[in-house]
Amino acid sequence: GARDLQECLLIQLQKKDTQNPIIKLAIKVVASYLEEFTKKHYDKLEKSLGVSSEDLKNVVNEILKLNPKPGDSGAVAGKQLHIIPDFHISNNDGILHLTLNGRNAPELRISRDYQHMFEHYEKSDQKDKKMKEAVQFVKQKLDSAKWFIDAIKQRQQTLLKTMNAIMEYQYDYFLTGDDRKLKPMILKDIADRIDMDISTVSRVANSKYVQTEFGTFLLKSFFSEAIQTDSGEEVSNKEVKKILEECIAKENKRKPLADEKLTEILKEKGYNIARRTVAKYREALNIPVARLRKEL
Repeated sequence: GARDLQECLLIQLQKKDTQNPIIKLAIKVVASYLEEFTKKHYDKLEKSLGVSSEDLKNVVNEILKLNPKPGDSGAVAGKQLHIIPDFHISNNDGILHLTLNGRNAPELRISRDYQHMFEHYEKSDQKDKKMKEAVQFVKQKLDSAKWFIDAIKQRQQTLLKTMNAIMEYQYDYFLTGDDRKLKPMILKDIADRIDMDISTVSRVANSKYVQTEFGTFLLKSFFSEAIQTDSGEEVSNKEVKKILEECIAKENKRKPLADEKLTEILKEKGYNIARRTVAKYREALNIPVARLRKEL
């Protein structure tokens, strides 16, 4: 067993060929320079160890092969969470078709036994107190059942109305699946279209999923704030995040782009946003700062 990450990595390295100079260096890095290694201060490591960048690259690769959590390898994978979508959107030659998932909303009917009982009591000649009570009881249950069925139908109509408004608003996105086609959209936009309260739209958006040809998504993911471009056009912040992601994917990993440089690139593309906003979007995409993206 190991008491911490450092000890865990050292145990694994000491089981390898300790006569190999790269393994020797790797042990030295983990034992004495783990913090510098974790923070990717490669220049400091090269100077401290007196090694070339090629040797350091081999050392880094050797350490990256180690398992930081070897105790997890035999663990049984937890239950997978399967999302059953509430809606399906299909593309029929450029025309979108929306359906409500029947599995989540089965058709409800009133039990025939209750209806037969009610008819039997109504036709009966015997109208004593007990019979009247029985008729009243059955009628009450039938009314409750009808009310419940109507409430479920109304709920389904609300769901379809809301999802249809979202689909119409983001039609180009649902045709292509391209995040850059997502228009800025807030809850009020949809609430105004369907003449319902914002809280109703919010409840639907926060709890319902739609299955498209590009995957299954929570409705909330289609809502985004607007950002104004230099030309005065309003675009979704999701479009900016997508471009940011593409810039980072294409960067030279030996010299990753700092947030200031990313801000300049976005400004050149017409997205006039602050550096702190770029940092916020980068963090939302789970992308580390430039220094931690550096590779040898």
